[in-house]
Amino acid sequence: MGILNKLFGTSTNQEENIMTKLNIGIILGSTRQGRVSPQVGEWVKGIADKRGDANYEIVDIAEFKLPFLGEADPGPGAAAWSAKLSSLDGFVFITQEYNHSITAALKNALDFARDEWNNKAAGIVSYGSTGGARAAEHLRGILGELLIADVRVHPTLSLFTDFENGSVFKPADLHLDNVNAMLDQVIAWSGALKTLR
Repeated sequence: MGILNKLFGTSTNQEENIMTKLNIGIILGSTRQGRVSPQVGEWVKGIADKRGDANYEIVDIAEFKLPFLGEADPGPGAAAWSAKLSSLDGFVFITQEYNHSITAALKNALDFARDEWNNKAAGIVSYGSTGGARAAEHLRGILGELLIADVRVHPTLSLFTDFENGSVFKPADLHLDNVNAMLDQVIAWSGALKTLR
């Protein structure tokens, strides 16, 4: 600890931030029956856990049972969602493409918080008929408004080549390098942005 202080002139709190592992949430962006996002999320988590550079966890928005924003009493789900987001330093969004955009459930979950998202970083892993690229581009615009810095590397998965019968996830080996490169950027940016909070 003292060496960091001498080298960088950091305070004790800054040193602790540098030495503490970041908490990264892998957010499943779908709540529908028969969804494949849990398979994709577990695959990303398996790759991430082997790195040992952060604490990674699956965050399933379906478990929070958020009503549509403004239409009902948010109940305990909204408070639990806020607390979960507050505990995280960065995110990996698993997003699928519906009608050239993200799911209503993911948009609703994004809108249910504000400050909890601010000054954090995120990566995107998308899938769909065109790799989910159009949904990811829409998501980037929303993340910018929430002061989430999205990283450049973006693994895209095809329903035609990475899923068997559209339901069993069997990713091509070539995606491994992209996921690791994306995580490299998420960790670097999450650590840097933590100093702003």
